[in-house]
Amino acid sequence: MENESKARKPTGTRYSNEVRERAIRMVLEHQYEYETQGAAIRSIASKMGMSRETLHNWINQAERDRGQRPGATTSELARLKELERENREFRTTNEILRTASAYFARAEFDRRSKP
Repeated sequence: MENESKARKPTGTRYSNEVRERAIRMVLEHQYEYETQGAAIRSIASKMGMSRETLHNWINQAERDRGQRPGATTSELARLKELERENREFRTTNEILRTASAYFARAEFDRRSKP
């Protein structure tokens, strides 16, 4: 277990799409050579210098993308992220318009109430 923790990359490491796809492909192609998929993930993650949790998450997402596991696909997650970003922008814009409207309404009221 000690050697495994030394081989791990620091938290937050970004892997290229090529590395991700290769690791997923290796697990899917070679999982039957192991007793369980988990054993394949552990072995391949160790060989590639990544955490087994990372590779396990990638495998789960790949299975969702292929319709083999319930849950949101990668494209659905990307669309959700985009919609959330748009929603934040709309809320910010709406707050700016609300503030401006109140300001101008107050200015108009003050202008009309002066003799």
